[in-house]
Order: sequence, then C-alpha cells, then structure tokens
Amino acid sequence: MTNRIIALPLAIFAAVTFVGAAAAPATAATVSCTATPAQIRTLAATKTGEDAAKAVKLVATGEKLCASDAKFEAGKKFAAAAKLLGTELAALPTATAGQ
Repeated sequence: MTNRIIALPLAIFAAVTFVGAAAAPATAATVSCTATPAQIRTLAATKTGEDAAKAVKLVATGEKLCASDAKFEAGKKFAAAAKLLGTELAALPTATAGQ
C-alpha cells in the first residue's frame, strides 16, 4: 500500500517532466530579429496579392516588438506572416534558400 502512495506522485512527476521536455523544442524556436524579417520579406517579394502585403505589415510590427525587447510576441507576428505566405517559421531558411 505504501508503495502505491509513493509510486503515484513519482509517476505523475515523471509524466509531466517528459511532456515538458517534449514540448520545449517546439516552443524554444529562436527568433532572430534581424534574419527572420529579412527572410520573410524575401519570400514576400516572390508573392503577390493581399497576403504578401499583410505579411510585410506583420513583419514591420514584429520588428517594432523586437526593438522593445518583446521577442516572444515578435515571434508570433513573424510566424503569422510566414503562414500567410504559405510556409512555417521553422521552414523559412530552407524556403527562401530554395527559391
């Protein structure tokens, strides 16, 4: 009985630790406040239409957030801009290099 009382909290702790470790790389995507905007603008230059214009506006907002040291929020804007252009933020270096 005592083994069950001790084992349950340890099992819960281990499960939370592994879930947290698995989620960390996805949320730890580094946002470069210089390279990322340039990559998105390069990709936007190859596109036409309203989505490209919206993406450029999101990049400008993201750069302002970078200037105010809000990299996490800037990353959200950059990710939204990349999504408008049909790619993911993590795929930007390969997306712009391939075009």
